[in-house]
Amino acid sequence: MQYDVLIIGAGPGGIFSAYELTRLDPSKHILVLEAGYPLSKRKCPIDGKKIKSCIGCKSCSIMNGFGGAGAFSDGKYNITNQFGGTLYEYIGKQEALDLMHYVDEINLRYGGEGTKLYSTANSAIKKQCIQHGLHLLDASVRHLGTDINYVVLENLYNDLKDKVEFRFSCAAHKVEKTENGYRVTTDDGVFEAEKCIISAGRSGSKWMETVCKDLNIKTKSNRVDIGVRVELPANVFSHLTDELYESKIVYRTQKYGDLVRTFCMNPKGAVVNENTNGIVTVNGHSYEDPAKQTENTNFALLVAKTFSEPFKDSNGYGESIARLSNMLGGGVMVQRFGDLIQGRRSTPDRIRQSFTTPTLNATPGDLSLVIPKRILDGIIEMIYALDKVAPGTANIDTLLYGVEVKFYNMEVALNENLETCHEGLFVIGDCSGITHSLSHASASGVHVARHILKNA
Repeated sequence: MQYDVLIIGAGPGGIFSAYELTRLDPSKHILVLEAGYPLSKRKCPIDGKKIKSCIGCKSCSIMNGFGGAGAFSDGKYNITNQFGGTLYEYIGKQEALDLMHYVDEINLRYGGEGTKLYSTANSAIKKQCIQHGLHLLDASVRHLGTDINYVVLENLYNDLKDKVEFRFSCAAHKVEKTENGYRVTTDDGVFEAEKCIISAGRSGSKWMETVCKDLNIKTKSNRVDIGVRVELPANVFSHLTDELYESKIVYRTQKYGDLVRTFCMNPKGAVVNENTNGIVTVNGHSYEDPAKQTENTNFALLVAKTFSEPFKDSNGYGESIARLSNMLGGGVMVQRFGDLIQGRRSTPDRIRQSFTTPTLNATPGDLSLVIPKRILDGIIEMIYALDKVAPGTANIDTLLYGVEVKFYNMEVALNENLETCHEGLFVIGDCSGITHSLSHASASGVHVARHILKNA
């Protein structure tokens, strides 16, 4: 079947590509292929009662489906060039910010109205951080919450479903260049289009590597982020989260000079499992609805690692650590900070005695048997540094879940239009290796859609 534009992946990049294409030219015949399920059918079976841990579903509803891996995140749209990717290096700093603001306006129109926009501008917290060797990055943060984010995606889908053809549970297997465009082989057959936009997300990183190899598209090794998810009483970080919501803090360790950063902060949120290519890792969610909030706040502490010669497989390194955690803990492992410092494993009894009640059913264990010493030393040093601006962070009962791994695709060689060496083949979102956030991925989709129509 012949289409004008074929989009692989219905995550934020794919959604906003389709949105902008139909807005600017409703006559375009567009097909969106998605390996996962429609939003209404995306449901993780873990209920904490009958099913307490990952059962390895054919398609992980947390990672795949309409909305991508961000559908059940806590809906944070960070409007900044300081983190979240390097999109600005391709399209320019102001253009990147303008597109992120444009996406924010769309989210507000589709159900996000009334949500708060936080900012680190002129924050006294920034001064306090600097005084203790911590660096608070600049950003405006729109927090939708998992519940409002779902509403926004639901409204976007309802608006697009009559303008765009969606095929769910339809994984793309092969992308080939033809005389008139591109041919994609899928579970549902073969489809062709003049233009092809690949937006396969972080979970499609391995598949994206095979596409690049088949089509001789140059790539270079990217980083992998390895660390833990910290969970503690919400009051410990309330002075930060009440003003900033998402505080992106970076610390350079004294011992090794490595950078450790906070990531994905979820005030009054919950810790959750995440399945990436069969590997169970940990993440966090939070809600705008007070009825769904918890008494805890969680956030990740991550250390980035990049490899060059002779070893280049950053993702493989992260996978091996995650698999070791899965092997020892049967999935995600949890340890009290006090137990880690004392050199002993946490036990079910010690977790029960903790003043911090875990929001995820994880296996008590010893993270020092899983996480490399250099990375773990950096995380411990960062916890003590954070304790100076948020006293209580280094409490005995602070919970550490491991491992949290953020896999990044090999960085794909693209031009300023996010186009590969093959005319009409674009790579956007996190599978490109250049975006690492909802806002950057969404912006990349709008950018490519406008370029396609401008040069039609």
